[in-house]
Amino acid sequence: MFISDFLNYIEFERRYSVHTLTSYKKDLQQFSDFLSRVYEIKSAQEIKFTIIRTWIAQLMEEGNSARTVNRKISTLKSYFRFLLKTGKIAQNPMLKITGPKIRKKLPVFIEEKSMNILIDDDLDRNSFKEVRNRLVVEFFYTTGMRRAELIGIKTRDVDLNNQLIKVLGKRNKERLLPIHASLLSLIDSYLSLKKSIETAPQSGAYFFLTEKGKKMYPELVYRIVNNYLSRVSTQKKKSPHVLRHTFATHMLNHGADLNAVKELLGHANLAATQIYTHNTIDKLKNIYKLAHPKA
Repeated sequence: MFISDFLNYIEFERRYSVHTLTSYKKDLQQFSDFLSRVYEIKSAQEIKFTIIRTWIAQLMEEGNSARTVNRKISTLKSYFRFLLKTGKIAQNPMLKITGPKIRKKLPVFIEEKSMNILIDDDLDRNSFKEVRNRLVVEFFYTTGMRRAELIGIKTRDVDLNNQLIKVLGKRNKERLLPIHASLLSLIDSYLSLKKSIETAPQSGAYFFLTEKGKKMYPELVYRIVNNYLSRVSTQKKKSPHVLRHTFATHMLNHGADLNAVKELLGHANLAATQIYTHNTIDKLKNIYKLAHPKA
């Protein structure tokens, strides 16, 4: 099936993230198990588009969401493109495959007045934990970075003189994000308090640390954001990604150029950024209804 060859290719040549690698490996193993169990197929050359359609139908019958099924289809498309490119198959069975339609959901975000309340709260500047947690939230809100990007920031990546942060995004693409002037004082407080934390081996290079001096981890970052957002929001989603959505929506609401927001978010194409314009349009409609005498 050449699955290991494909995984090596996307890891070492395409330099996909660990998260993507894990996802692709899981999808391909599931597909391989299906081929072996239902069709007793062990060779990629035997796979026809009708077989793939049967697998997709089974996934839907098992209750998988359209989004999950489409992700698995995307995995297969990459896999079979690799097999075709390397001459391991003569025809690509994915050419006739289309995925189920996904109902578009608008990104969940926090209203500006709620964010203002959140970041204007009193803060104990002598508490490492309090200062760090506030800085985590404000980094997300003022830059739109992803959770993995925040965790991966090294101390040397934060350039206070030029007010820039260097982050490593998807597929190891670096980008520079501006530091809001209002954060400089908070960053100074954090760095001063951080000196009193005994850093664990291999953790000293990272900007954000736990109270035990270790590198931050995803669950902790989620808890910090969830705790903060719970103070001003009753919505179910209170993840770091909600702050990323909030950053993009507020930027566009204040007239930011769509392409500029795309670059700040690290999106590969403009379509991924355009979902935020729906929220902006809804706001404009409400303003129109309130302001125009004929509305």
